[in-house]
Amino acid sequence: MDVPRPAARAESGAWVTIEGVAMKQNLRLGHVAGIPVGVNWSVVVILVLIADIVAVNVLPRADAGRSASVYWAIAIPTALLFLASLLAHEGAHAAVARRRGLGVRSITLWMLGGVAQLDSEPKTARTDLAVAAAGPLTSLAVGGVLFGAAEGASSAGAPGVIVAALAWTGATNGFLAVFNLLPGAPLDGGRILRALVWMRCGDRSRGDRVATAAGQVMGAALAGAGVAQLIFLSQTGGLWLMLIGWFLMWTAGAEARSRATQEAAAGVRVRDLMVPEPECAPSWQPIGEFIASVAARSRQSAFPVTGFGGEPCGVVTLARLTRVPPGRAGDRIDSVAVALPADYLAAPEDPVAPLAGRLPLAGTVLAVVVADHRVVGMVTAEDLGRLVQQSRLRAKCAPRPD
Repeated sequence: MDVPRPAARAESGAWVTIEGVAMKQNLRLGHVAGIPVGVNWSVVVILVLIADIVAVNVLPRADAGRSASVYWAIAIPTALLFLASLLAHEGAHAAVARRRGLGVRSITLWMLGGVAQLDSEPKTARTDLAVAAAGPLTSLAVGGVLFGAAEGASSAGAPGVIVAALAWTGATNGFLAVFNLLPGAPLDGGRILRALVWMRCGDRSRGDRVATAAGQVMGAALAGAGVAQLIFLSQTGGLWLMLIGWFLMWTAGAEARSRATQEAAAGVRVRDLMVPEPECAPSWQPIGEFIASVAARSRQSAFPVTGFGGEPCGVVTLARLTRVPPGRAGDRIDSVAVALPADYLAAPEDPVAPLAGRLPLAGTVLAVVVADHRVVGMVTAEDLGRLVQQSRLRAKCAPRPD
């Protein structure tokens, strides 16, 4: 699924997020036009699947009688060519976004497509439409070029396996372009639908709701079709439809939750949400001593770890402490702590909204709040969830117009 979304900076080995769907950029491939490009390990799955389909099904049918080694020798470059076409798709999103004044932090390819990480959301419906449409149009263009190359190779007398590989990759790009244009989030077609509703009504939030609902309905329909194909036709291809349908439903739901969180966080400062003056864990304190004196009686589920000067240097959770064997009770707290990246430090006056899109550190902490080089607060995923629930309660209690 090819979705341009705003997210935190994605370094090699860092997590990137597609509205609630987090993935790790395991391998940095390099830079394209100054944009870091990387892949998630799951891209190996689609490469192996494509190579297998091409080597076992496509090429033998198009040019029978050759050895398996020949088919695989063509299939592997074909899979890599397909990956390059995905990169072209995401690169188109990124190029148009840059042309429209949006920053692009990274491009990550994974099992179900890719994601171009933008600095911020498009400010206008026209920009939203242009960025969303760029990917599918590029895939259609790539498909046309590959079909033309297949025709040229055939006319030049190239081996049938070469012609078939080019034609199959072209057809697959065309299919993906059409599929991505289906009008439901998180597909590009969902972004296009959102932009059109936004243009018509002048309300981006309404466009979000329409695209999300369409994505959930579409996902349910695809999953249902996959189940029917599996049960009534005994075709294992139904499993793939079920996977795609489930992913669409899950991601559309994640977008709805993310939107609710962003709306709840609008205008809220970190100081309004944080747990003030949390109990901290000195980095040098023995684990057993800290558990007995603080962790075993505290109402906190996570503790900032501080150095000798009081500066934060990590986070330790109750879950991690419960897994410490008795033989390590004398070890220092920092030996079981999670390192605290600079991105997870916040000031009391910082807005809460940027915290909503990040992966919780140690499964819990969204930010350690610092003032004058000292820990003055902490924001957890539970705090953010409570903010969303309170926002919903206020919306329910708000007087309705007659």
